[in-house]
Parts: sequence; structure tokens; C-alpha cells
Amino acid sequence: MHTDLVAALDIGGTKIAGALVDGGGNIRLRARRPTPAQDDGETVMGAVAAVLAELSESPLWARASAIGIGSAGPVDASAGTVSPVNVPGWRDFPLVARVREATGGLPAELVGDGVAMTAAEHWQGAARGFGNALCMVVSTGVGGGLVLGGRLHTGPTGNAGHIGHISVDLDGDPCPCGGRGCVERIASGPNIARRALENGWRPGPDGDASAAAVARAARAGDPVASASYERAAQALAAGIAATATLVEIEIAVIGGGVAGAGEVLFAPLRRALRDYAALSFVRRLTVAPALTGTDAGLVGAAAAATAAATRTCVTPPVVAGGRA
Repeated sequence: MHTDLVAALDIGGTKIAGALVDGGGNIRLRARRPTPAQDDGETVMGAVAAVLAELSESPLWARASAIGIGSAGPVDASAGTVSPVNVPGWRDFPLVARVREATGGLPAELVGDGVAMTAAEHWQGAARGFGNALCMVVSTGVGGGLVLGGRLHTGPTGNAGHIGHISVDLDGDPCPCGGRGCVERIASGPNIARRALENGWRPGPDGDASAAAVARAARAGDPVASASYERAAQALAAGIAATATLVEIEIAVIGGGVAGAGEVLFAPLRRALRDYAALSFVRRLTVAPALTGTDAGLVGAAAAATAAATRTCVTPPVVAGGRA
């Protein structure tokens, strides 16, 4: 029997997606359920089990050799547990053990969602071919992951590269994480919109007050909307430059909904990076939009599981920790 596919889960506060992924990163089968995020932990696990059950009904399921799990965090890959901020019913929830139980004992690999996106971009996206990269998801929150020396660098618990909670403003607003002036508190979509509203920007007739609406206003020349994105870009540039200075990354890849603003974000980001990334060894740093899109979580989870099974240095990248 061929075992040439990998199962993947992408678990967030809005949706639980599942897939079977082949060795070329192509999704062969999909399943999806809404996340019952405000319900108890067993109800959430029931939705995960329903996704797995739908996948397992396909004849392709017999070809799956392992399962990768990308989850909103924090995660603890060493313990196989998750405590997503936006899923309060899961605190130290033994997700790896429960998924293995639901899949008949498939080897399982757990990574955070930012790390999964990084694995996807290194395997199939904008970071492909780079030995040292920072990949970021800038959306409702700001997450990320690192590739160092050609390998995904997750740290002992799977949270390395979580750039959203680097402080870039020592006297800045308190962040829900407990810090002050974090990248996320300035550059996430909700905070871009909040700042624009606080400074006098007003939504159009449709009432859309999202970061995407602020981006449209900035593109049309609204100075307050533009200033909010410029502030977000400055925070991202400071975090990226600090990371590059510390570990000498060659490329920073940015995905997530906020990256959909295009040059409204990327133009001021590149300008700000010229100011912050001033040392000779970080001046050549490239910034690029992510390429793997909404499938990044699934493709990255599959990459993590494949790499854990092979434990080689070739792409897809190696992921340490979390295997049950």
C-alpha cells in the first residue's frame, strides 16, 4: 500500500480545516468545520474529530503516513498540548494524544500556526531556497517562525519566532500578553483600525471599520488611514530588524490579512527598514509577501509532519519537537 500522503490540521479560532497533502504540497482532499470557540473543550475536540472522520471516509486516507497539526497558540510541542488564546475551553489540552487516538495512532507533529506558515513558505513559497528566514502572519494577531541554517527553528516548546510579542515601544500601550508596546499591539489588523478611528478616520456608508477598509482609504489618499499603516509598518520594521540583527535572516516574508493591503503596507515597511536595519550585515535583507495564501496552515502542517518523519536537512524543512 502506498503511504505517499500526509494528513494535516489547521486549527484556529474561526475554523478547523483538514486536508490530505501529497509530496509536492498539493492538497488532494479537504474538510472543514467552524470552530465552536466559546464552547467547552470536548465540543471543540468534537469538531476536530468530525473533520478527521470526514477525511477518513475517503479511500485516500489509507495512504496517509502521519498527521501534522498547526494550531493557534500558545502551543507546547514538547508536551503535545495547546492553549489557544481565542479558544478558552482548551488550556493545556492534550491535542496530540487526542488526535492520535482519533486517527488510530498515526504519528503526529504539533506546531504553532505561525511556524506552520513558515514551514509552508520555506517549502513552497517566498522563502524557498533561503537558508535563513523570518516568516510572519499579520492578521488579527501577529505570529511568526524562523528558518535558521536551512531548518525550521521552533525552540523547545514550538514557539520560537513569535515576533508579535517583541516590544518595539518601551512606553507603549499595554498588550494582553503582559508586555508593553508589542509589535502585535501596533501592527495587527484590529489595532490598525483602532488607531485610525481614534485619530479621526471614519468608515464609509457601508460601515466597514476593518483594517482592509482602512487600507482602501489609504489607497484613496486618506492621510489618517495612511498614517495608521505607516505606524504599523514602522513596528514591523523594528521587529524584523531586531530579528535580523540577532540571527542574520536573509528574507522576511509577510502573510495574513494585513499583508493584503499590498504597497499600502510594504512601501512604508521598506522605507522604515532602511532606517532600522542599518548594520552592514542586515542591509541586504529582502521583504516579500507570502505566496502560500490561505492554505499555508495546512501545507505547513504537512511539511512539519513529513520532515519529522524523515529528519533530513532537505526541504520540506526539519521541525523539532512535539512528536508523539
